[in-house]
Amino acid sequence: MFGSLKKKLSRRGSNPLATSKAASKPSSISANGLLTTPRGISPLTSGAPPTRRPDDQYSFLRSFDTIFLIDDSGSMAGRSWRETEKALKLITEICTKRDPDGIDIYFLNHPDSEFYKNVSHEDTIIEIFKSVRPGGGTPTGQRLNKILRPYVNKYLAAPEEDKPRPINIIVITDGEPSDDVESPIIMAAKKLDKVDAPAWQVGIQFFQVGREPGARAALKQLDDGLKEVSGDDDLRDIVDTVPFKGNDDEELTGEGVLKVVLGSVNRRLDRNSKELHRAR
Repeated sequence: MFGSLKKKLSRRGSNPLATSKAASKPSSISANGLLTTPRGISPLTSGAPPTRRPDDQYSFLRSFDTIFLIDDSGSMAGRSWRETEKALKLITEICTKRDPDGIDIYFLNHPDSEFYKNVSHEDTIIEIFKSVRPGGGTPTGQRLNKILRPYVNKYLAAPEEDKPRPINIIVITDGEPSDDVESPIIMAAKKLDKVDAPAWQVGIQFFQVGREPGARAALKQLDDGLKEVSGDDDLRDIVDTVPFKGNDDEELTGEGVLKVVLGSVNRRLDRNSKELHRAR
């Protein structure tokens, strides 16, 4: 298993789109939304009018390091695990193509691995996912703390000209955490507020799969109730939540997918709760 993973996993600094940019083909729009032109040919001298670069609604992701935290607790077995795989297939291609050094993957229970870092191909993410089996509790707070605390401390210690890139954490889970998830989030938000860090420096997106009773309400509380829990009305909002399916089993729309990958770092998307799902 790890032998094949080693061959597929990309190291920091690699770019899976580099080959498409260098290919000698007629001008076209590449997979990452950029105009590609053969070497030696200029769109200004080739006889064709310049082609306008299309808008990339996910372009803000290029500013972030994306981290996936996947719930592999026992309750995820079955339907929730299958939905998680579908969700990963839906959003990882978007994220990997816009994070220049690849994304990082963590599980709630499965041990960390160096092979889960800087992954730049969506197929590798699915292969990693399929190598894990659900089992154990839901220590979401503990795992978030292991990601947030060192990152925030690194940010605070770095000089202004060498601050780490913002992080966008996407948590895929089916239910309520079995520990205190509010405290590490509030801790991070308060420390970032104290130094007036950019509003988008840290974002945490909870992406709910499955139909765990009370899960949606618990995750919604994380989205809307942290100011009250913290006792700080000015606490920055770094959390957003989106369910994988609508109330009547509707699938995510394009707007829904956009909110999944950017809702926690784009306040306009965070406020949008309409037209996120459509009937199949």
